[in-house]
Amino acid sequence: MKTSRRDVLKLAGAAVAGTAFPSIIIPTQSYAGTNTDTLKVGLIGCGGRGTGAAVQALKADVNVVLHAVGDVFADKMEASLTALQKVHGPKAQVPEDRKFLGFDAYKKVIESGVDVVLLATTPHFRPMHLAEAVKAGKHVFCEKPVAVDAPGVRQVLESARLAKEKNLALVSGFCWRYHEPKRAIFGKINGGEIGEVMSIYNTYYTGALWSFPRQPQWKDLEFQMRNWLYYTWMSGDHIVEQAIHSIDMMSWAMGDVLPTSVVGTGGRQVRTDGLFGHIFDHFAVTYEYPNGAKGFHFSRQQENCERSYAVETFGTKGRAMADCIRNVHTIQGATPWTYAGAQNDMYQTEHNELFASIRNGKPINDGEWMANSTMLGIMGRMAAYTGKKITWEEAINSKEKLGPDTYSWDMTPPAVEVAKPGFTQFY
Repeated sequence: MKTSRRDVLKLAGAAVAGTAFPSIIIPTQSYAGTNTDTLKVGLIGCGGRGTGAAVQALKADVNVVLHAVGDVFADKMEASLTALQKVHGPKAQVPEDRKFLGFDAYKKVIESGVDVVLLATTPHFRPMHLAEAVKAGKHVFCEKPVAVDAPGVRQVLESARLAKEKNLALVSGFCWRYHEPKRAIFGKINGGEIGEVMSIYNTYYTGALWSFPRQPQWKDLEFQMRNWLYYTWMSGDHIVEQAIHSIDMMSWAMGDVLPTSVVGTGGRQVRTDGLFGHIFDHFAVTYEYPNGAKGFHFSRQQENCERSYAVETFGTKGRAMADCIRNVHTIQGATPWTYAGAQNDMYQTEHNELFASIRNGKPINDGEWMANSTMLGIMGRMAAYTGKKITWEEAINSKEKLGPDTYSWDMTPPAVEVAKPGFTQFY
């Protein structure tokens, strides 16, 4: 796992490598249902993940076009469009008057006549962008995580409720939920194949990620936004931005029952240079559930260390292993089982099922569980940053809001210090 899926493109070169995107079978006919019109897609956030999502969206249905794009960086937008046109040709041709730049670009994309919006900016902006899209009656693909703080999660929960009321599709970027081997094994866990779940051990041990040295022309905010991973107000820290996948699978194994409390630790041992903002480079967090079960989460971003990306679930009748690196899914115990079924590109499946649900008038809504899974990561960060035991009720009702409400390139970004457990306060 040396690279994450956001690195699907080398945007600086604006070129698509031959293996950048998996080979996908494009449907040969429209989905059955009442809606056969062209679906217009708007892309908000033109980085590697946004570009990948747009590639998949345009492959998900034969009658889909890229209608508008928005970003704060012109270079990312142009690199993204170049890459998309190499893959999709005319379907990805966007006229100049529907290429929007700036902090209000998301509004312009939403107002441009799109039917479906792909939200793939830095996580800090997700609650605001989602609220605007749902308010305008748009179907949404919403990349994970969906927020970086509890007020943002609460806003997302409200948007999810409104989307359901408006009969809008809201599909999450928690991609493992769309992976057939994972659906199979977690379906068995939820169906009682290993008995009552009593503990879950989950990991996300990986190496370092990308960073960009400061350029003379960059002001403070641009430097932070170019390196958004390393600023809690933009990313939520790596337990929320990246390791959240493992935490989401832990929640899935628990049937999405919410924990009662969490305790944890973490720190910044290796990645201490100012280039890396103020986030931690490792976490160890324990969640406790109403039935007494415990979820143990471990994550780190440190080079030259053992890698692990797996969820191991222990029940009263057996043990289940879902290993994301080896793609192994097994159950040991009373009913031994090994997944031997079809494999799929989960990123493509997200979009296939999104567009199919729009076509057949039965829109998917992942809103509640995607918000709660994001909150689990935030809750773990809160416990690690403060050194305190945090209950679910305390976490979800937290008043701590990260980041500003308005933005300009001349503004001074939030001044944040590296958290110190025992000293950093919970709000």
